[in-house]
Amino acid sequence: MSYFNIDKINYEGTTSSNPFAFRHYNAEEVVLGKTMKEHLRFALAYWHTMTQEGDDPFGSGTNLRTWEGKTPLETAKNRVDAFFELLTKLGVEYFCFHDVDIAPQGESLEEFFENLDIITDMMKEKMDETGIKLLWNTQNAFSHPRYLNGAATSNNADVFAYTAAQVKKTLDLSKKLGGENVVFWGGREGYESILNTNMELELDNLARLYKMAIAYSEKIGHKVQFLIEPKPKEPMTHQYDYDAATAMAFLQKYGLTDHFKLNLEGNHATLAGHTFEHELRVARSYNALGSIDANHAETMVGWDTDEFPTNVLDTTLTMYEILENGGIAPGGINFDAKVRRTSFEMDDLVLAHIAGMDTYARGLKGAAKLKEDKYFENLIADRYASYTEGIGAKIVAEEVTLESLTEYALENQNIQNKSNRLEYVKSLLNDYLV
Repeated sequence: MSYFNIDKINYEGTTSSNPFAFRHYNAEEVVLGKTMKEHLRFALAYWHTMTQEGDDPFGSGTNLRTWEGKTPLETAKNRVDAFFELLTKLGVEYFCFHDVDIAPQGESLEEFFENLDIITDMMKEKMDETGIKLLWNTQNAFSHPRYLNGAATSNNADVFAYTAAQVKKTLDLSKKLGGENVVFWGGREGYESILNTNMELELDNLARLYKMAIAYSEKIGHKVQFLIEPKPKEPMTHQYDYDAATAMAFLQKYGLTDHFKLNLEGNHATLAGHTFEHELRVARSYNALGSIDANHAETMVGWDTDEFPTNVLDTTLTMYEILENGGIAPGGINFDAKVRRTSFEMDDLVLAHIAGMDTYARGLKGAAKLKEDKYFENLIADRYASYTEGIGAKIVAEEVTLESLTEYALENQNIQNKSNRLEYVKSLLNDYLV
């Protein structure tokens, strides 16, 4: 059975008028020595693609989908067939999922695990047939009411134990499907009021869970890259993984930097008051850029809208950071994005992904040009030229002290002298204008 009434999406170039074609994403085109598909490593998100119903905080679902079955398990099986059809027709080689996305939870943890086994058996067959791979999987430890006060950071030890069981199953499924990464998104790992919160215990427990995950992955012989996905506020008032810098401080405190990198999302960056390129640069500075979720936000709305990326400037700066990182493997570019509530037809799923893939392809080409021209590299080199010679070179080489720098400053007071300040600023401006 075919769920999507379309042919395989092909590259037709910028002159094409076919909406079901790529204008910029040419998978085999070589850019800076690698093909586009090697640079971009696109992945589809199971949750937004297959289970999102078109609802938002102000209205119920509108999506029309052709895979609904008579039972939740039958629907789950149909979704697997439809999902791999979409992946194949788009030419996307990776996918991502939460445990609750792919299988009904049933009436018990045992039934949930059984359903997960049934569905991942189907997935494994599809992966063997198509060559499609699992970029990452994760556990949904935030939606169920049991997680109202967090998961690993819950005040209830039974909830912590249940979370650990989900994490163990996540790792088992990752090994079964050959997953390259495992993500932790702490959707409820935070607090609403500091007055009734033992922050030290909660953060210690979160680290304990991560260390258990590392130990178990080593025990079962599954070498996988662990990723933390930062997000500020929403749903908790104070999230422990607020942004890239906060997540890195946590990893450093608990000695987890050898095992964890970051999975960064465009919409989460803007919610934190940052640009996406800022978050990527912070991660790069710690050698911790692991993977990204590709989306952007409606800046006039204050919540996580997860829109498909269509801003070429944004994707150019994103891809520049990824190229400067030396690539993103074993991570990838996962479209953690959903169609708008008004885009409810099956074809809209396809068109939205085409737009996102084309936008990232254009961003890749723009970023490659910036690298070839050394545009930012030269700009930065000129700006910090004073640190390549004289006193600046000595500062970088750590050959100075507070005493020697004070002596130097006293001997070279022209930059502090009020009478010379205007001339000094003019000289800086002239440097930039040149």
